[in-house]
Amino acid sequence: MTRKFLSTALATTAIASVLTACATAQMAPMYDQSALPDAVKVPAGNMVAMETVGIGQITYECRDKKDAAGQYEWVFVGPDAALNDRSGKKIGKYFGPPATWENMDGSKLTATQIAVAPAGAGNIPSQLVKANPAMGAGAMTGVTYIQRVATKGGVAPAMACDAGSKGKKEIVNYQADYIFYKGA
Repeated sequence: MTRKFLSTALATTAIASVLTACATAQMAPMYDQSALPDAVKVPAGNMVAMETVGIGQITYECRDKKDAAGQYEWVFVGPDAALNDRSGKKIGKYFGPPATWENMDGSKLTATQIAVAPAGAGNIPSQLVKANPAMGAGAMTGVTYIQRVATKGGVAPAMACDAGSKGKKEIVNYQADYIFYKGA
């Protein structure tokens, strides 16, 4: 009798836990892109699959300005950031070149930029990229688009870039939300 009661109690507890998890998952807010400029909105037919916060650095290098002899500019070299879930737990990384998003499960992907939109003074722009097929099975499998939004910092250094600083690299801090979408 005690064994049957214990078994029933455990089963009831397990079912209640599953139902609570399902209800919580359905109530969790998903990213709303309605306030974004149209250029960086994900096309209809795609749904949010994962929301992350990228926290890291972007490297710039002082180089010759393309098609402008004797002029110099800070050129984007690449990012290096941790991808965290909304609770702050690290779930992956973002690095490049080429721009690569990698989940802790080993799945990763690259993408092609489609559009950018201003994100305020001192912030790198919001961005929409179309994902290339993922490498490895996991969270990145089936991702169709990635949005970079809610950017903070990350713009090229304000310091002079001239002949005397040619080849110098500078690292700037940044933060951005990376929203991953999959086909509905």
